[in-house]
Amino acid sequence: MMFSLRTIAIGGVLAALGAFIFFGGNDGPDVPEGITYGNGRIEAAEVDVATKIAGRLETMSVREGDLIRADQVIAKIDSAQLEAQLLRAEADIARAESHVAQADAQIAQAEAQLKLAERELERASGLVKRGHTTEETYDTRLSARDVAIANVKSAKANRLSQLRSVDSAKAVKKEIETQIADCTLVSPTFGRVLYRLAEPGEVLSVGGKVVTLVDVDEIYMTIFLPAAAAHRLGIGSDARIVIDGADFAVPAKVTFVSPQAQFTPKQVETQSEREKLMFRVKVRVPPELVERYVDYVKTGIRGVAYVRPGTNPPPWPDWLEKRFTPPEQSEPKS
Repeated sequence: MMFSLRTIAIGGVLAALGAFIFFGGNDGPDVPEGITYGNGRIEAAEVDVATKIAGRLETMSVREGDLIRADQVIAKIDSAQLEAQLLRAEADIARAESHVAQADAQIAQAEAQLKLAERELERASGLVKRGHTTEETYDTRLSARDVAIANVKSAKANRLSQLRSVDSAKAVKKEIETQIADCTLVSPTFGRVLYRLAEPGEVLSVGGKVVTLVDVDEIYMTIFLPAAAAHRLGIGSDARIVIDGADFAVPAKVTFVSPQAQFTPKQVETQSEREKLMFRVKVRVPPELVERYVDYVKTGIRGVAYVRPGTNPPPWPDWLEKRFTPPEQSEPKS
């Protein structure tokens, strides 16, 4: 299974039904001194889940809009042919291991013959010294001993070759098992299915995309701040995100401040701001908060992120401390 990542702009909104109040632009109510802000879109990673092997899509377990957990099964590729190859690989391993056993027997036989040849050579040497046999007999026994030594070496070399055959067969089996495992496509992250790109019965090539996910573990907004604010903004600083039209603020943290200035992109609203060199700042919503309200995370809504540069930041105003309340938790109207 293969994954590809790309960043997309999404609007993360914990939108309660009927709980919208427009603030009259991106500024919201009066912003206290010491708090600065920037507009943008909440961003997340878009993950394409694709196949590592070619094959027919057997099952698809998710639909567009489904929320899925990491390692949850998304789809399965037909693995019948690979299962047959696995059986053949297991048979090859058994055959190679039997050849190793035969090689062990050959070594034992060759070593026994070597011992016999050495005893006969020793006996012939004594007989030659006493004049009870000929030099020719001694030479014959010497040659037989040398042949026996060569046979032992040959048998051991054959056993080593058979062991390598076993290792090769096991490697083939492992490769097939890996391919079978790759037939089961699982989610690489906690996310929501954005697109379902294939249907059961389709034959996919290597790298064929099956689904596209939005990674809801990483929800953040990118804003641009001037140097006067950015250089006093620390990693881990508290932040607040207000979605356009919502009457609540989402707690967040500053997780990145660019070390390099740049011209602001077109989505920054005013011409005067676009002409300035600004610093890119990443404001991330805590994953535990996203997970708690994940059913309310929607796409396509803009917002404003508020930050407090400096070592002695002012308190957040009340309207930036108001939290989202799900509809089922709202107080009943009298």
